[in-house]
Amino acid sequence: MKKLFITAVVATIFSITAYADGGKKAITNEGVTYSALNQFNTDFKSADDVMWTVTPNCQKVSFTQNNIDYTAFYSFDGDYLGITQNVSYKRMPSAVKKEIAKEYKGYEVSSVIKYKTHGADEPVVYFVDIKNAAKEIVLKVTPDKSVAFFKEVK
Repeated sequence: MKKLFITAVVATIFSITAYADGGKKAITNEGVTYSALNQFNTDFKSADDVMWTVTPNCQKVSFTQNNIDYTAFYSFDGDYLGITQNVSYKRMPSAVKKEIAKEYKGYEVSSVIKYKTHGADEPVVYFVDIKNAAKEIVLKVTPDKSVAFFKEVK
């Protein structure tokens, strides 16, 4: 009986803290683990417009911080895996843009996503979505400015 009471109190406290900022932070969405919610609230204290999604591979959360949209990824154990952000193709190094133009003639850049893993010393990787009338593919751009096929979307 005592354990049941303590569990109820902990659940109530968590519910109150999840709503304490007017609903701007993560709330207990169905399927999202407490550890991921807790880690996210520690990692991104000033996040707004938070929306969680559980996929077969991970838990992801889309949010805004400092007027920039992000998506962070967490394992089912609540471990922070990395973060993505849409960026402008103009920010890509000119050598990368030249290689893409040369190797993928007839394709247009649809979007660019910057991906940073959890380690502070881990490199930033970019994923460039390009398409033409028949195909859509994603390219991976590494810190050494190499461009490689990543996957075909359609």
